[in-house]
Amino acid sequence: MKLNGTKQEGNIMGWIITILVGALCGWLASLIMKTDAQQGAIANILIGIVGALLAQWIFAGLLNIGGANAAGDGFSFWSIIWGVIGSVILIAILKALRVLR
Repeated sequence: MKLNGTKQEGNIMGWIITILVGALCGWLASLIMKTDAQQGAIANILIGIVGALLAQWIFAGLLNIGGANAAGDGFSFWSIIWGVIGSVILIAILKALRVLR
């Protein structure tokens, strides 16, 4: 299948970057929270993506911390830091709900 135009190519690349950054953030958060043994790659990706959105919503949306807008904005140092922070919060919530141990 041939992709026409840069919009489709950029959209696919954006999804690939989102998955890779989500996997990295989820994996780092699982190491910090010591849940790495029970999480697989898919769980790391999902926790990383949802964690980045959670960090952006809490810290940028509710608390107006300006740098938190970087969460979920691609591959940068700050997006990874905020993604890991949000993922750690998400894992803590999942542990409190006894979804994770």
